[in-house]
Amino acid sequence: METLDLDAVSDHLGRNLRAIRELRGLTQKQLADLCEVPRSTVANIEVGGSNPTLGVLMRLAGALHLTLEELLSRPRARCQVFAADALPLLTSKRRPGSRLRKLLPHPIPGMAIDRMELPAGARFTGSPHAPGTHEFLYCERGQIDLRVSSEQFELSRGEVAAFPGDQRHSYENTGRATAIGFSVVSLAPVESLFDRAE
Repeated sequence: METLDLDAVSDHLGRNLRAIRELRGLTQKQLADLCEVPRSTVANIEVGGSNPTLGVLMRLAGALHLTLEELLSRPRARCQVFAADALPLLTSKRRPGSRLRKLLPHPIPGMAIDRMELPAGARFTGSPHAPGTHEFLYCERGQIDLRVSSEQFELSRGEVAAFPGDQRHSYENTGRATAIGFSVVSLAPVESLFDRAE
């Protein structure tokens, strides 16, 4: 049976917690308040001098939208480089030449960023999201015709459109050259979805 090195796990937890907290722009007190634990608990965990209960670990993981494994595993390098073919690419037989590439290799709760490449005349329909979702479309190159509900907007290079993500919407390249755009979706907070259900 493999021996569990508790000192190593405690060190991993401390380094992971601090790195992720700082990445999210939280102070120790802010994280402690989110988890409803004393600030000293967070501080002790971060220096590797604590043996937190499972309940505290669950609260930390929940507040940071992580799994327990992500909190306890060996810390990853702060920078990772992903080859272009490592990111998901969506194509369609109905839209030859159209490409939609996911740009976030690791999921970020509540966020999606996609790069779309549309040959001349290509069109595709986006999927409406939950109420409270915001979507942004940036036109990097060419011309993109954005339709939101019954409205139509022509975007040229450098222009950005902001619209409610819960509306019917579609994208079309109305120019003669390939158009490139970036879609950023800020999903509705989970709490607001629960509030609406009550």
